[in-house]
Amino acid sequence: MSSTATTLKRHNHRVHPCKPEKKQELLNLLLAQNADKIILVVASNTDEMSNNVENAKNITFISDEDLAVSPELKCELLISYDLPQKAIIYMSRIARTSEYALILLDPQEQTLLYPIETLTGRTLMQETIPGFETIVVKAEPIKKEFKPRDDKKEYKPRNSDFKGEKKEYKPRSSEERGDKKYGDKPARDDKYPAKKPYNKDAGKSNSWDNKEKKSSKFLGKDGNGKALFSGKSGDRNHRHDGTPKDYVPKVPGRKINIKSLKKAEDKE
Repeated sequence: MSSTATTLKRHNHRVHPCKPEKKQELLNLLLAQNADKIILVVASNTDEMSNNVENAKNITFISDEDLAVSPELKCELLISYDLPQKAIIYMSRIARTSEYALILLDPQEQTLLYPIETLTGRTLMQETIPGFETIVVKAEPIKKEFKPRDDKKEYKPRNSDFKGEKKEYKPRSSEERGDKKYGDKPARDDKYPAKKPYNKDAGKSNSWDNKEKKSSKFLGKDGNGKALFSGKSGDRNHRHDGTPKDYVPKVPGRKINIKSLKKAEDKE
């Protein structure tokens, strides 16, 4: 069997929480309750522990260093006075017991217990012995006194010399308001004239407004029988008075000679 293997049943492998100053007292109690068993007490340092416990034939106090060089040492009950820094060292401890294994655990060693539970593959049962509890005082929440909303606070004036009484708020009735409504606005004062409507083209001048319209007179007809009026600008071929315009020769367009392409005949 490997030195780190264990065959302990779960209910025989337990943890007893205890304060550091009461560890020695709890150890003496467990030794007295199991006086009929072969007991092995293991700790990192056995000097302080062995001096306070009476030696007996069935009890052996040993450190982890001495236990590693004593492979023949076996027991029925293993008591761990403290926990080693490495979980693999604790596994070599419980490999020496055949029935029971107990741990005296103070709150500061709680973090060393988690790696051990990982190696064993199960959580260890914790049993608190009466008289050795680790009491944790919980802070009680502060209770606030709530006053009902119906209670009115006493009116205290800002000025200590004020001797008057506080006036209660009373909404104005419709008779006091008269016909005035909440949405009505005061009338505008007459000394301020009403604003003119905004016109974005007010400052611009229109050149066509200053020109006087000239009457159009009938002048007659041209050679083709077309009516002529003085109010019109000149026609395309005649002026407004009916006289023909000077002849302006038209510029002939550019002529492009396109020669037809003849296919070259194959010479025989």
